[in-house]
Amino acid sequence: MRLRYGLLSLAALGMAFPTGSARSQLNGFQLEPSAVPVDQILAGGPPRDGIPALTDPDVVAASKASWKDDEVVLGVEAGGEARAYPLSILVWHEIVNDTLGGKPLLVSYCPLCGTGMVFERPIHRKGARAQPMTFGVSGLLYRSDLLLYDRETESLWSQISSEAVTGPSMGRRLRLLRSRMMSWGDWRRLHPSSEILSRNTGYDQPYGRSPYGDYAQSKRLSFPVKYDRSYHPKMPTIGLRVPGTAARAYPAAELVAAGGEVRERFAGHSVRIRFDPDQEVFDVEAPSEVEIVEAYWFAWMAFHPETTVFKAAER
Repeated sequence: MRLRYGLLSLAALGMAFPTGSARSQLNGFQLEPSAVPVDQILAGGPPRDGIPALTDPDVVAASKASWKDDEVVLGVEAGGEARAYPLSILVWHEIVNDTLGGKPLLVSYCPLCGTGMVFERPIHRKGARAQPMTFGVSGLLYRSDLLLYDRETESLWSQISSEAVTGPSMGRRLRLLRSRMMSWGDWRRLHPSSEILSRNTGYDQPYGRSPYGDYAQSKRLSFPVKYDRSYHPKMPTIGLRVPGTAARAYPAAELVAAGGEVRERFAGHSVRIRFDPDQEVFDVEAPSEVEIVEAYWFAWMAFHPETTVFKAAER
């Protein structure tokens, strides 16, 4: 069994790591040229791969799984198949390179931003060879969010903005797939034939415990970020966007004030957003042209400062 990496908890507790002035290299990655300000790319604490990504992990059928019903999972469907990824595993690994329904998946979770996002892994072509990219955890952050890297070109990719910000792949976007965060019990009822990640990951991690303590409830941020302070920084928020066109935020508090459900037009599309305050679960209906991101309030605002915000009082 491989041992857990101890420095993860230091970053999670908000301890400062010296970053110095803007540098051309960090954690072994070439930062210039960059699509984002280099001085905003910070070392999170662990080195490259200090937080180990999973690749083709073991899974078990829902009927044989021992996970409790209240375990929060990130669920995804692809090619007629369904799979769930427990956050208690993702919090220690942040990235899973997987394949579901014949589709190569990049499952990502940033504990600092509360963002669980699933992408289709892009294809890397070299000569006559073409294969899905494989991703790892860079140990770097941009606006407190996970920077992934692909092992083929060593480009850095921003999770929330969903594009490569340095390296040969710079400017290339990831295709965001629909996924949901909910309890394992609810996901299993919706998808009785689903699979779920096994605890047998090959790593000796305390999967029943989060290294981030009360971070999700506190107002403390581990790294400096500019954002609108109208709400608690960790307020659960649904962000809708049509890249390059429009962005809109739906804070949980505003959805509750609106009775738990909102139907409206966004960027020319009909959308419906529901929030269950008891389960703390969102349910969003929107056409495929609209990307859906569940995030902490501060994280959505840090990447979408121009966003409009749904206000129950303005309906």
